Amino acid sequence: MSSSNPIRLGVLLSGSGRTLQNLCDSIADGTLNAVVNIVVSSRPDAYGLARAKNIGLPAVSIPRRGLSASDFDDAITDALAHADIDLVCMAGFLSFWRIPPQFEGKVINIHPALLPAFGGKGFYGQRVHEAVIQAGSSETGCTVHFCDNQYDNGQIILQRRIEVSPDDTPGSLAERVFAEECIAYPAAIQFLADSGSGPFRNK
Repeated sequence: MSSSNPIRLGVLLSGSGRTLQNLCDSIADGTLNAVVNIVVSSRPDAYGLARAKNIGLPAVSIPRRGLSASDFDDAITDALAHADIDLVCMAGFLSFWRIPPQFEGKVINIHPALLPAFGGKGFYGQRVHEAVIQAGSSETGCTVHFCDNQYDNGQIILQRRIEVSPDDTPGSLAERVFAEECIAYPAAIQFLADSGSGPFRNK
């Protein structure tokens, strides 16, 4: 893909949509050459849906509850396929979507730790930062990685690191890591857009 053509994104979320807002802000200020073609939420009450609608983005809710795993997978896949996207960005998406063959190598996620540390099933949100502090880690950060059908297992694209301060709480650490996420995710997407194909590992 030429860097002159915006990369077309589909964003999956389950919560507040702060990461979606960050991507849209980066698009608006010109640091990310992209367009969000669809936002999909696994929760009908997710504030991220309201954010999307306020920005004027197409947004749909596909609740996990009440659907079989296969029906949920198919509904997510169909919504993304009809939106004509190049890349799927998970943005606080807390349901498991089995990635079908047509989207292999086209799905990325941002994780609030330095994978492979503090990753896997059950490691999300505040739980990650609590675990980092409990382990006495001297540093943490965030990781943008390709997704496969295992939790936090795909190839790393980009990481950003920060020191863990002795007086950090899970809340303070979460905010400082999120500040790094706001830099890392748009940068990783732009890197993939400029490269034209993937996967790549940022050195």
